Amino acid sequence: MKRIVVTGGSGKAGRAVVRDLLEHGYDVLNVDIQAPAERQTDFLKVDLMDAGQAFEVLEGADAVVHLAAIPAPGRQTSRVTFDLNMSSTYNIFAAAVALGLERVVWASSETTLGLPFDREQPAYAPIDEDHPLYPESSYALSKILSEEMARQMNRWSGIPFVGLRFSNIMEPHDYQRFTGFQDDAMLRKWNLWGYVDARDVAQSCRVGLEADFTGADHFIIAAGDTCMNRTNADLMAEVFPDVELRAGTGDHDTLLSIDKARKVLGYNPEYSWRDMV
Repeated sequence: MKRIVVTGGSGKAGRAVVRDLLEHGYDVLNVDIQAPAERQTDFLKVDLMDAGQAFEVLEGADAVVHLAAIPAPGRQTSRVTFDLNMSSTYNIFAAAVALGLERVVWASSETTLGLPFDREQPAYAPIDEDHPLYPESSYALSKILSEEMARQMNRWSGIPFVGLRFSNIMEPHDYQRFTGFQDDAMLRKWNLWGYVDARDVAQSCRVGLEADFTGADHFIIAAGDTCMNRTNADLMAEVFPDVELRAGTGDHDTLLSIDKARKVLGYNPEYSWRDMV
């Protein structure tokens, strides 16, 4: 696969993905509703709510990395978020199947797991892909339904669909804020103190394209550690005292398990806030 379309390539994750793919020799087209602040490759302004435009931009591509969406709960009304995320994802998935692309890598979300853990507490920690799904927003619901859509499209076509449940995406300049988290465990309890560097997001998309993989599946993508200096045992005892912290979890190991992504995709996060603050 050499010709890759990246939808949402002008956003935080998209910029890193485009850069990484270019550095690894791919021919990349950035497709977004907004032009990038810094142009790295060819760009097309496209409204993916229009099925015809989705088909047109995937014509001639080998694979697509689908990141375009309203990126988090609260950015728009619940109805707008649901409608846009579902329709644009359907259009890209359907176009990929109709055109016979080799693979679809796409952005799911950690929010599928019950974030911000107010109504439902985690069933256990570290959370993995077997954890129950508790959508608490139309955004999370759109991602869960898109995961089912990916399974359907894979059954019909045989095209591999790799869903990546990204944690809270950070760029290097964001890490200065982490010092402000340390005195209050509640500030970041909403995703079990998780995060992921945008450059590791890019790596996960690339290995999602390259891994020996069939079917349709989803993978948690997070940094290798938490955003806290306090140990996991201390954090869980204070905030989630009734939740099992599984034996063998290191003091600062991520509580959003990346074991499946490591094993199946070969994902290996390289960046930690501890090296930059």
